[in-house]
Amino acid sequence: MKSLSRSAPSTVGATTIVSSLLTVQTKGTGFTDLTEEIAKFVREARAREGAVTLFIRHTSASLTIQENADPSVLKDLTTVLNRLAPENAGWVHDTEGPDDMPAHVKSMLTATSLQVPVLNGELALGKWQAIYLIEHRARPHRREIVLQFIGSGP
Repeated sequence: MKSLSRSAPSTVGATTIVSSLLTVQTKGTGFTDLTEEIAKFVREARAREGAVTLFIRHTSASLTIQENADPSVLKDLTTVLNRLAPENAGWVHDTEGPDDMPAHVKSMLTATSLQVPVLNGELALGKWQAIYLIEHRARPHRREIVLQFIGSGP
């Protein structure tokens, strides 16, 4: 029995580039599910095969792909990020308050950009995966995410 399998490769000419700016109003620290909004962007771009890139234009919030089935996963991830970058660690940079420097550290530990394949006009996410914005600051913020699809259209 083979332990590996792979589908036949497909070739696509990247003839389409579609960009958009997504603005998200966060409620403060926590995860905001962006999956449906990104899927909507892919549909509106009439994307067929290629990749969608997400880039957050901030240094105190980030992006991740994580489990979408059990909310306790997101709670535990928040706990671990707070343990790795606590507010009371003696940070020098605290211009915007005690959560300022920890937010920058958390952003550095996660991601400011993601790339998700698009196959047959759909995000190629796994069944239990979702795309999240992670707000690392305690108070609400207006966040901007650049979306860009590169690939083939209709």
